[in-house]
Amino acid sequence: MSALMEEQSHFKIIQRFEVDYAPAKFTQYESMRTGMRVVVVDCKGPTLTSYIALATEIYDDSGAPHTLEHLCFMGNGFRYETGGMMEQLRVLTTDHIRAFHKAMYQPKNMCLILTGEVRHGELIEVLDKFEDTILNDVPSLDAPFKRPWVESSPTPPLSKTIVNTVEFPDEDESSGEILIGLFGPNYSDILNNEAMEVLLFYLAGSSVSLLENAIVEKEQIASGVYYQTNMRPDTAVWFNLSSVATDKLADVEKRVFEILKEAVSKPLDMAYMTNCIIRLKRQAMLSTENSVQGFAQAAIQDHLFGKRDGSTLVEALSSLAVFEDLKKWTDQQWREFMAKWLTDAHHVSILGVPSRKLSEKLKKEEKARVEANQERLGEEGLKKLAEKLEQAITENDRPVPPEIFEPFKVPGVESIHFIPTITARSGLAKELGNLENEVQQHVDQDKADLPLFIHFESIPTNFTHMSLILSTSSIPLHLKPLFTVYINNFFTTPIIRDGKRIEFQQVVTELENDTVTYSINTGTSFGNSELLCISVSVEREKYENAIKWLRDIMFNSIFDVERLKATLKKMLADIPEEKRSGDDMACAVDSMIHYTPNSSLRAQNTLVKAVYLRRINTLLSKDPDAVISRLEELRKSLLRFSNMRVLVVTDVAKLSNPVRTWSPFVDCLDISQPLAPLDPRKDALSEAAKSPGKLHYIIPMPTIDTSYALFTAHGPDSYQNPSLPALMVALSYLESVEGPLWVAVRGAGLAYSTSFAHNSDTGLLRYRIYRSPDTFRAYSISRTVIEAFISGERPFEKLALEGAISTIVKGFADDQSTMLSAATLSFTNQVVKGIPKDWSTKMLEQVRQVSIDQIKQVLQEFVLPIFLPGKANVVATCSTIMQERLKKDLEGVGFKPEVRTLASFQDDYGLKPERGDENEADEEDFKDGEDDCEEDQ
Repeated sequence: MSALMEEQSHFKIIQRFEVDYAPAKFTQYESMRTGMRVVVVDCKGPTLTSYIALATEIYDDSGAPHTLEHLCFMGNGFRYETGGMMEQLRVLTTDHIRAFHKAMYQPKNMCLILTGEVRHGELIEVLDKFEDTILNDVPSLDAPFKRPWVESSPTPPLSKTIVNTVEFPDEDESSGEILIGLFGPNYSDILNNEAMEVLLFYLAGSSVSLLENAIVEKEQIASGVYYQTNMRPDTAVWFNLSSVATDKLADVEKRVFEILKEAVSKPLDMAYMTNCIIRLKRQAMLSTENSVQGFAQAAIQDHLFGKRDGSTLVEALSSLAVFEDLKKWTDQQWREFMAKWLTDAHHVSILGVPSRKLSEKLKKEEKARVEANQERLGEEGLKKLAEKLEQAITENDRPVPPEIFEPFKVPGVESIHFIPTITARSGLAKELGNLENEVQQHVDQDKADLPLFIHFESIPTNFTHMSLILSTSSIPLHLKPLFTVYINNFFTTPIIRDGKRIEFQQVVTELENDTVTYSINTGTSFGNSELLCISVSVEREKYENAIKWLRDIMFNSIFDVERLKATLKKMLADIPEEKRSGDDMACAVDSMIHYTPNSSLRAQNTLVKAVYLRRINTLLSKDPDAVISRLEELRKSLLRFSNMRVLVVTDVAKLSNPVRTWSPFVDCLDISQPLAPLDPRKDALSEAAKSPGKLHYIIPMPTIDTSYALFTAHGPDSYQNPSLPALMVALSYLESVEGPLWVAVRGAGLAYSTSFAHNSDTGLLRYRIYRSPDTFRAYSISRTVIEAFISGERPFEKLALEGAISTIVKGFADDQSTMLSAATLSFTNQVVKGIPKDWSTKMLEQVRQVSIDQIKQVLQEFVLPIFLPGKANVVATCSTIMQERLKKDLEGVGFKPEVRTLASFQDDYGLKPERGDENEADEEDFKDGEDDCEEDQ
């Protein structure tokens, strides 16, 4: 922005600064006319992201902050329920909502945050013109205004410790949860807030941290200990303990503070504390290199609680020197800090207790409430309310004048600055084609004759990210469900190094010291959930160390009985919690019916783990050698040269031996095996997925008071399918914000959300109804909308179509919005999906050429069948009170729904219990009168 423009503008610069650890520049503006504030984070990338932050604080449970636009802004007072308590939402008036928003929605309480490539002169010019249009409608700059949070009454400190028991509905009463809350340092105290983050990481950051190691690994009284901080004027600190035995909840809550007090009473492990500081600093550098969204959140928090002169923001972001300051803290300082904020401080604990009686009580109360309202209102009263609702819907659905949107043109593909990466190949990866670029020359100069498939993506970075991708189809069928145990045990087991056994605590400690992050997951992030992905990120100079770690953990790990018992106990403890989610269980059943037992994704399903892990745990206690033998067989079948492909993302030219460094790793492999194709997802599909339309299931669940549904049919089954661009536009149009399905379903209160999901690898197209009070009505109105577009009864709106295309463009840009994500996408396209590196750009060009006739054609061919009996499979989970009506409604339109229990979908993969070993009958089957529990047949 020129000096003249800056002088003429009403927006003045408060400060400019750069950070010394990320490629980002900050500029802070403030309007001299209205007090509106702007923060710009300049950084390279294909997307420009904006946030409008308003500081809001509420003093009741009415739900006013959440209701007008159904948005809940950061900073709402946590002394009250900002989303609204149900009984108060029912009596909330529009006048109350308007009064709240009038008080809070004014420029002096607003901050615009922009991240990306910003033209400052153009920005300020637009903002000046915008302010010209609102000056007569907003309070003057000197009008009285109490800044939320900062100038309001502070949240009172806790005067005593409170431990409350809260019941939640569930048929499985075996385990509950614990939530512990405390106050932390003031927001503006940067040093102490960072010290709190380090301390929490020391306590619950990994399997060797203080609380996690004691409570989860050693005493095994919870499946996990997690922490979280929420920024407020005084930070809120939370601990969550999952899957705690119900009869032990109070004891475990006390045990947390016993461990903390014991730690304060003696010297801490200062070597590990230092490692925690270093690791958090590395992660801060990595996270800002990969994404600047953390900077945006910091700007929002500063607007809410920071000083108006900008000093809080610059202190929080300009440098990572705070970590160096914390390294100087003594053991005594850390223990005093821990005592002040944790052991000597009052806290609030909530013990979440599952209750079968509450489930029945809520069902009866809801039924009684509906009946009472019907009786109170009568037929005439209900009719009047229906008319009132229809009037409100009509008013709300008034079309926005097109001239408002017409000035905003959708930019061309050529205007998007996608992040460039340079690809190089080594070993068998060269069979994909020879490349000619400076990075490939550097790789070739290494002259290492290694056949290992290595795909390099070069980006400017201080880190090296390595991912080992493995096919899993070679794992024998009877071992598939054991795969999830192998994954969960992978990084927490002893290893053999130089002939000596290294215990898991030392392994994890050293691994954390050498790495920034490490993980093992399915290949979902690479577009194929049948694959396995082992990832390690390190500072570039530790490239060789990272490869050694992969070798040691993969080939030299020990299947230790005690570690396996701990792993299994955690996994088993989590199952009741997993089975409480209606949405997760709808997806679980969907996976069970659409994939074959050979599918690695299916074998890791909760409905497999629920029975298989229980039996493998029994076998481990009776015959540990049998379980270890199976794990050895699994490892041998998985860790084959033929299954392996490696992705290395780094500044490749700065690696001295990018290929040769892998030699010790390759020495562990039999390289005589040919490279096997990556597991095609189509091969894992069941007959029900190949010919959908025959399976329609309703699964009642006492843990939920709503419903979820998945409708599945065929879609395009390749990335070259000529119908794919039109389908992308059609789906984007249908599910856009305030679009046809949003208004028809969400706007009418028939579901929290609906969405489509298409996968070209499987050729499946799904429609998801999420959290609905009436799944059938949500389905029915959705079908009506689709049919209206096909018949021409409802026209396509030109501006909405442009918006749909713009959404697709943004989606592609978001997929490669950072250097690392761009590199990952390049590998995914070329290696996993077998499509060109620039497939996204070419697809965007085709998307822009789609006609309305093509959209109608894909609606008829692919989208409508999702809603047709005989064409789509259906899985719905619902509250028990909904099942009869849902079954009747679906039957009325031609579906053939079958009511089933979750247990009826379980699969033991042939691992039967020995007679008399365990009583496995699921209680839910007997209560529902079912006799289809697999293990009893």
